[in-house]
Amino acid sequence: MPEVLCRHFNGYKPCSQNAKCDSACAFRSIPQARILIVHLGAIGAVVRSTSLLSAINRKYPGSHITWVTQRPSDQLLRENSQIDRVLTTERDDLLSLSCLEFDVGFCIDKSLVAAGILKTTKVKKIFGFRAETITGAIVPATDAALPLWEIGLSNQKKFFDNKKPETQLVTEALELEYCRDPYSLQLNKNEIQESLNRRSAWASPNEIVVGVNTGCSAIIPYKKLSVEAHRRMIQSLKSLGVKIVLLGGAEDKIRNELITKDLNIHASPVDLGLRDGLVSVNACDIVVSGDSLGMHMAIALKKWTVAWFGPTCAHEIDIFDCGVRVQTSASCSPCWRRSCQNSPMCYDLVDISEIVTGVKKGIQWLMSYSIPHLSAISYLPSPSLDTSKGSSQTSP
Repeated sequence: MPEVLCRHFNGYKPCSQNAKCDSACAFRSIPQARILIVHLGAIGAVVRSTSLLSAINRKYPGSHITWVTQRPSDQLLRENSQIDRVLTTERDDLLSLSCLEFDVGFCIDKSLVAAGILKTTKVKKIFGFRAETITGAIVPATDAALPLWEIGLSNQKKFFDNKKPETQLVTEALELEYCRDPYSLQLNKNEIQESLNRRSAWASPNEIVVGVNTGCSAIIPYKKLSVEAHRRMIQSLKSLGVKIVLLGGAEDKIRNELITKDLNIHASPVDLGLRDGLVSVNACDIVVSGDSLGMHMAIALKKWTVAWFGPTCAHEIDIFDCGVRVQTSASCSPCWRRSCQNSPMCYDLVDISEIVTGVKKGIQWLMSYSIPHLSAISYLPSPSLDTSKGSSQTSP
């Protein structure tokens, strides 16, 4: 009799692990719990929430994990070996979800859509957030989510009182053990090879590649520097002897062309999808970015990340001791505003020299780990790192 409860069994074609399906199969894996994660967006936040996977597996070892998200975030989850099934909010996927049952559901989004997905799915226990059925208001599913819920309701708590990174807040809200687990994004063999190909095209083996992510979501457009500021920063970075590559999405193509004009730098492909963007980030040694998807990709791929912050909260982002955070000097920051008429803008008050200093620290960090392709660089100072200035991370 086939093992119908095995995580590899699907019932409509031969198993990919073994042609013979029975209790003697060496690949037999019966999940101890069925877990549903609902996190629909934004894309960078979905990437950040992959840090939860290790905590889930600690609490529910041997579990089967289904993750529901919105397109195109699903592209970034599909290669993850810690996730058994990725579904979207498309009609066919929700029909598939409706025939499944789960022991535990984690609702990370504070949204009616996410709450509705859990409401219409058979889940025994829900952590995170749910919707009040009469008013539609989002409320904590358990008391553990109360602190994160209250932070969202108070600018004072969110901007000034809270000192915990978002990864810690969400982990604790879901009643999971917080161990400062890193993000979890995985490239396949072909993508890794393409990263190597790209790096070879952009720089020689003894050169450092600095990726500059120029874009951000249209929801808060102030999380990117001006074209002029990017050009000034790039000119300063070039004096360090590094190779510069522009990163970004399809919406950044024209803007990147303006930035690169006469600067003799590379621009990565921006219109080949999210996973191709991962490939480009992976081909870099250091990444400079605003608080955006590109920053989260760099953190996930363990690149030295120099992240600058204008309207958003630097303390909410954990760089895992692998980078520096640069905060604007604007007195009104953070604000999380989606529209603003201030002059100068918060992104105009980001100190470019601090970003350059952060890149220099990244070069020292790379050298301290004796990265093979950097061994021929002779102009760098000896690696005696001090990342306390511009704080690489405020320990939770």
